[in-house]
Amino acid sequence: MLTQVGLIGLGKMGFPLAQNIQDQGMDVLAYDVSPEVLQKAADAGIPTANTITELTEKLTPRRVIWMMVPAGPIVDETIEKVVPHLSQGDILIDGGNSFYKDTFRRYQALKEKGIDYLDCGTSGGVSGARYGVCAMIGGLAEVFSYCEDLFRKISVENGYVYAGQPSSGHYVKMVHNGIEYGMMQAIAEGFELMERSDFDMDLASIAKVWNHGSVIRSWLIELTENALKKDPHLEQIKGIMHASGEGLWTVQTALNEGVPTPVIALSLMMRHRSQTDDTFSGKVVAALRNEFGGHKVEKAD
Repeated sequence: MLTQVGLIGLGKMGFPLAQNIQDQGMDVLAYDVSPEVLQKAADAGIPTANTITELTEKLTPRRVIWMMVPAGPIVDETIEKVVPHLSQGDILIDGGNSFYKDTFRRYQALKEKGIDYLDCGTSGGVSGARYGVCAMIGGLAEVFSYCEDLFRKISVENGYVYAGQPSSGHYVKMVHNGIEYGMMQAIAEGFELMERSDFDMDLASIAKVWNHGSVIRSWLIELTENALKKDPHLEQIKGIMHASGEGLWTVQTALNEGVPTPVIALSLMMRHRSQTDDTFSGKVVAALRNEFGGHKVEKAD
């Protein structure tokens, strides 16, 4: 039975995830490249390792190491550093937002070395990482089965799914984020329409009532209310909407597969438009991303 997890990456998602794992009665051993972050984790009662070598030596076979690092080259660099210290049958989990084709490439390369690989699309933002994620997992069924208790414990009730073959978890998370783009854009456009009307509206109150019985009630509407309570006209931030890349991947995949996704595509275009025009809808999406994921916002001048 899996009782111990190594965790690489103690950023805005990794740190609360380590706390979540601990809360579930599992042993976690964490590593980060930053000594300051490691000290912060140690001060919070999270066991830490000063090097990847120390991390792997302190984990008992069959090792399970969860990587919570930014998508892209850092994932490959981390794998390159870890693999020499692993044994056949050890398991690496990529809990970040990697592109599913990169994930499949990594799975195949690790398979040749006898290392098992799971991809886990992780949703729920910072609060989810701390108190219960929504997890979408891809990989070999036997490997998932070995780690299933971990996913069950760190997720909200009914909050994890075995999506299937390797890279399918990250594929599902990519589509999830594409849908998220479209939902946030629709919310943002509606609130801009009310903001620019001739009526003197309390937008936070409208968001609140919409979350009590309306068809569009959701966590995103709740977060809209939270943001508008703090800044009723979002005057303290710019309407610049940054993008992590998953919306682009979703649209590119849709084009490759011949699947029409006009709402997601247009929401992606609006992200690019926001780089030059400061719109209220841009402010809403920027505020929402900050509310659920702690993503950076650009302060208004």
